[in-house]
Amino acid sequence: MTDYKFNTNCIQAGYKAESGQPQVLPIVQNTTYRYYNAEDVAKLFDLESADFMYTRLGSPTVNALEAKMAALEGGTAAIAASAGQAANLITMLNICEAGDHIIACANIYGGTHNLFGVTMKKMGIETTFIDQDITKDEIVALAKENTKALFGESLGNPALTVLDIEKFSAAAKEIGVPLVVDNTLASPYLCQPLKYGADIVTHSTTKWADGHATSVGGMVVEGGSFDWNKYADKFPGMVEPDESYHGIKYYEKFGKQAFCLKLRAQMLRDLGCTMSPMNAFLTFQGLDTLHLRMERHSENAMALAEFLQKHSKVDWVKYPGLPGDDDYERAQKYLPKGASGVLSFGVKGGKAAGEEFLKNLKLASIVVHVGDIRTSVLHPASTTHRQLSEEDQLAGGIKPELIRVSVGCEDIEDILSDFDQALNQVK
Repeated sequence: MTDYKFNTNCIQAGYKAESGQPQVLPIVQNTTYRYYNAEDVAKLFDLESADFMYTRLGSPTVNALEAKMAALEGGTAAIAASAGQAANLITMLNICEAGDHIIACANIYGGTHNLFGVTMKKMGIETTFIDQDITKDEIVALAKENTKALFGESLGNPALTVLDIEKFSAAAKEIGVPLVVDNTLASPYLCQPLKYGADIVTHSTTKWADGHATSVGGMVVEGGSFDWNKYADKFPGMVEPDESYHGIKYYEKFGKQAFCLKLRAQMLRDLGCTMSPMNAFLTFQGLDTLHLRMERHSENAMALAEFLQKHSKVDWVKYPGLPGDDDYERAQKYLPKGASGVLSFGVKGGKAAGEEFLKNLKLASIVVHVGDIRTSVLHPASTTHRQLSEEDQLAGGIKPELIRVSVGCEDIEDILSDFDQALNQVK
């Protein structure tokens, strides 16, 4: 199915009904699976069989979603998780252990910044946060002997900066570590980081993948491009025997799917951050229309950005699809089909004026969320990024007056009218 074009894979990949079977992916709402001899079960525990044994490690519904996401990103395998945060956590724990080091962009989602900078620090994993616009050589110079990964977001949330994936890929190759790119805000319809040199892609499927604000979830997609044997001394967990599975060497046995097999065999087994079959089913349905929704989201966001740019009550607009935007050229390269459905802007008058604007909205919703069919707004400095210091907020592109907008699929004239009336009421 991966030989099909992207739009076809949105609808067809991951599940094909056999003769007389349900046309739509079924919800297998089940915890365990029956066998009739001990030998078949033993093969499961030795990773000699891909059949199911316990839904914490996989289920027909969840695995179908994984297959679809792998096809859409152009990956070799994928693992679903309970949330986007869980996806980023297990990705890093699959690479790092206590005493290791990560280099991450500063302008990432506040929850991920906190995960890396606070929670994982308590686990003994240190993170250096960098300006993503520094040179490749400057990135390489920040690497240490214990550096194990580079991390960035294809489209920063909510800074809306576009990652120069090829530059970061070149730096990662020089350091000898995988490049992990969170592709949540862009979606695989607009950007496929693996094509530009990323090794692993993560997602909060809660956003565009689901698209309807019904299901929390995360995804890790493996590119199959990283040679773990070449850097065996850095990544013993990928190449040395795993005694909990009778000495299996993941990379030797599973090759280009080794990273995801290790995620399933160790991280899901031990941490239990599994996506539920119901959430997988709903997300799978959401992906059926990803190509249609992302086209409309991007069109509406561009129209709103152009409208706000000309509005007398607006101080500035940040949207990488706008000519003249600092990230416009990179957006043309990495996001050629559209710059996604999220933009940010500042109301003249600062934070207080921005708060007044939010109160005046009628159509748009104030929610802690982006990426569904309804237009929504948020003030990140006082919500999603409030744990960060003002200095860290500014380093991540979060100004005090910044308002993040997730532009929905409503009629654009209604969206523009709502923003216009709300802005015009600001004193």
